[in-house]
Order: sequence, then structure tokens, then C-alpha cells
Amino acid sequence: MILPFTIVQLVLACVVGLLCVALGLAGRKPNDLTVLSVGTVGLLVIAQVVVAIVAPFVGNEPTGSLLEFWMYLGTAAIIPPLAIVWALIERNRWSNVVLGAAAFAIAVMTWRMEQIWSVQLA
Repeated sequence: MILPFTIVQLVLACVVGLLCVALGLAGRKPNDLTVLSVGTVGLLVIAQVVVAIVAPFVGNEPTGSLLEFWMYLGTAAIIPPLAIVWALIERNRWSNVVLGAAAFAIAVMTWRMEQIWSVQLA
């Protein structure tokens, strides 16, 4: 993983999470802003998949368990699309809160993936 890219992912996911939860608690239904912002978080996760595939070939080897890393990354890749589908089917204020929770989950999982990749001493 690339630390600056991870930091961008973390910051964006937290900002999107705060935005979606705030709009949900304010009684707003899902709109283009909330759905597309979570979609952007999802695109960054897909970019992280590409980085995780290429990084070992250019000398950026993981130090932790690859199985654990890829399980986190696979789960993180399916959360945003599932949250977006939920928001499009169940169009009420709580769908924005679900979108926010998904963004926060991606932030936590991204941080854990960074720890697995670069902090573990195997």
C-alpha cells in the first residue's frame, strides 16, 4: 500500500461519512451528493485493489498476513455498492445514515489494511 494514497482514502471516507450521517440525521433523503460520494469512496477502494496487486512487483512487499489483507480488501470492495443499492431501494433518511456507516467502515478497514501491510512483524 502507498501511505499518501491511504491517507487520502481515510480523509475522504471520514468526510463522506460525516456528511452522510449529518444529512441523514437532519432528515434528508439520499441524493446525488451522498450516493456519488460513497461511490467515490468505492472507486478509491477499487484503485487500492490495483495498488495491492502491483505493489509487490515493484518492491513494496507486505509484512503481515496476505490472507487477512485480501479478506479486508475484498470486504471493503463490496460495502460501497451494497450501501448504494440499499440507499436506492430504501429511500428514506436512514439510508443516508447507512451510507455514512459504510464510509466509516471503509475508513476503519483501510487503516487496518495499512497496519497489516506495513506494521506487522511476521
